[in-house]
Amino acid sequence: MAESDCEIDGNQLIAKSLARFGVDCMFGVVGIPVTSLANRAVSLGVRFLAFHNEQSAGYAASAYGYLTGRPGVLLTVSGPGCVHGLAGLANAMANGWPMVMISGSCDQNDFGRGDFQELDQIAAVKPFSKFSVKAKAIKEIPDCVFQALAHAGSGRPGGCYLDFPSDVLHQTISDSEAEGLLGSAAERIREEKVVSVENSQIEEAASLLRHAERPLIVFGKGAAFSRAESALTKLVETTGIPFLPTPMGKGLLPDTHDLAATAARSLAIGKCDVALVVGARLNWLLHFGDPPKWSKGVKFILVDVCREEIELRKPHLGLVGDAKLVLEKLNKQIKDDPFCLGRSHPWVEAISRKAKENVSKLEAQLAKQVVPFNFLTPMKIIRDAICALGSPAPILVSEGANTMDVGRAVLVQTEPRTRLDAGTWGTMGSVLVTALQLLWLLLTGLWLRWKEILGLGLVQWKLRHWFVTSCLLLLLFSTMVVYMVVTEEAQMKSMGLTKMTLLPLLLSLVPLIT
Repeated sequence: MAESDCEIDGNQLIAKSLARFGVDCMFGVVGIPVTSLANRAVSLGVRFLAFHNEQSAGYAASAYGYLTGRPGVLLTVSGPGCVHGLAGLANAMANGWPMVMISGSCDQNDFGRGDFQELDQIAAVKPFSKFSVKAKAIKEIPDCVFQALAHAGSGRPGGCYLDFPSDVLHQTISDSEAEGLLGSAAERIREEKVVSVENSQIEEAASLLRHAERPLIVFGKGAAFSRAESALTKLVETTGIPFLPTPMGKGLLPDTHDLAATAARSLAIGKCDVALVVGARLNWLLHFGDPPKWSKGVKFILVDVCREEIELRKPHLGLVGDAKLVLEKLNKQIKDDPFCLGRSHPWVEAISRKAKENVSKLEAQLAKQVVPFNFLTPMKIIRDAICALGSPAPILVSEGANTMDVGRAVLVQTEPRTRLDAGTWGTMGSVLVTALQLLWLLLTGLWLRWKEILGLGLVQWKLRHWFVTSCLLLLLFSTMVVYMVVTEEAQMKSMGLTKMTLLPLLLSLVPLIT
């Protein structure tokens, strides 16, 4: 029999579909009926990152989607495995991060008869996904896989779901027919038509900013996902307008920038008359855009990839489109008719003066030597260590309401996509597994060099003889904080810390949450 006529099963066809789309990494927990699927994917070069629990794997997959811009893939077993994976899927939806959850399911002929791990998984995932589909026959697999992966990254990114019954996984098809199906599926997936903002809207946005007395530029993780940092930098430095990042928007422009309003947040949002909001929703993180936090009568220019979001918020002007593309058009419009506030502008001076005043107060608090140390002590150590590392900056993971609030003021981000926290949904625990793995590496003498994602698969391991003098980690359990510090010996002794006092706690925690 010719090689092209070899029979392959559903597991192999799913693996081929994933690899053909460009998937090179998969998170999850294997078991009946998806073990063979994971093995086939690995044989085609897809790296499988195994976890002890689907919830942690789902959080990792969703963060992977945000940091890389490509859908993170989660693999689970049927029934309980699918339910456990919903946490990561919902987190991806709430944050607008591309992710696809793949679950096996019971034999279609036995559904409704009390089969092993039986669950109507399509119904279960519906509230937490933007697209879901079940392959009812092996020939449907390529289309289903390509559709889910494409939907995950189109429009506002989010979570999608693929359901593969066990009988479909065991069906067979010739390799030549499979190749034909793969080719057809790829042809049907077209690049989503980019929504082009009308020139009249760009002109109106530029006019609003030009004539504003107290303009402000606000940006969030939607702008970070869009890789809009260059366009944002150009807009800020051309116009001289102060800017305010949301927590995960920090780093698109350095926190140390002269026009940064983070340290004068209350003044900035409380007094601005025009606010250009890019890739950030006017939800609880931005006080819904309502007074008294925001100035009454402020005119919002809202840039969002989702038309429904703009219709919900009812801004003065809504620009539907990708953040980077919209900003590039706005920059071009302003270049043709330039304006700049200048550092002596009353609004810029007021923001700068307030920011410096607040930073001075904070630095005075950070400089205090408190024994036993208070909340700010480890924050300062962490900040100084991050700054000392230089570029590329490490990815900071932060959880817990107090920690995120204080960390936003103390910890300095100078590069984009270097902060992960509880996100839009306030998902506590979503980064603990990664933080614990990092601590384990530090304690065993390895330095983890972040690359694109949480240290799960896309990492470079480097032995560093000085790791013990400058490495530290902050672990957070909701609003309870556990500080674990590996720093210079003198500092460790002054705090009563040693590596061995941290090791038992680490060992007790790792099996529980990974």
